[in-house]
Amino acid sequence: MDSEYLIHRPWLTARRDHVRLPNGAEVPEYYVLEYPDWINVIALTCDGRFLMERQYRHGLQLTCYEICAGVCEAGETPLQSAQRELDEETGYGGGTWTPWMDISANTSTMTNLTHCFLATDVEPVSTQHLEVTEDISIELLTVDEVRTLLMTNQIKQSLMAAPLWKYFAVNHLL
Repeated sequence: MDSEYLIHRPWLTARRDHVRLPNGAEVPEYYVLEYPDWINVIALTCDGRFLMERQYRHGLQLTCYEICAGVCEAGETPLQSAQRELDEETGYGGGTWTPWMDISANTSTMTNLTHCFLATDVEPVSTQHLEVTEDISIELLTVDEVRTLLMTNQIKQSLMAAPLWKYFAVNHLL
């Protein structure tokens, strides 16, 4: 396989590969996006409320409901990244953490995974520590409110909707 990097920026690395597929076919121009692994967290407070974020997303030019998410920093395990991101974005922490699922945004063209966690009994431990590029408000929502968001297509990010759908299915909340 031959590769050529086309762009290498902090948040976007793209390469063109010459690929020989397992069936022997050759693809002279196959484009791949390289990203570090990501995390996201379904966080539930001690009283069973979902810790949800509202954040402007320029790609769709919408303010969206989301769960906590971020990038796995070098030297961190996915769990450490998830706990750091929850603290930074929401000021919540503690609780019990369970690996929930690992998913890919696009197995065809992206190199990374999103490691999803379920954090139960989280509570406020600090204040938000947002980066200049983040504008996040926090909302504590009930099971019914989050189900309504899912059922009415108000959670747009598929990497966040998938673990929430799994949570609702596993817990017979649909």
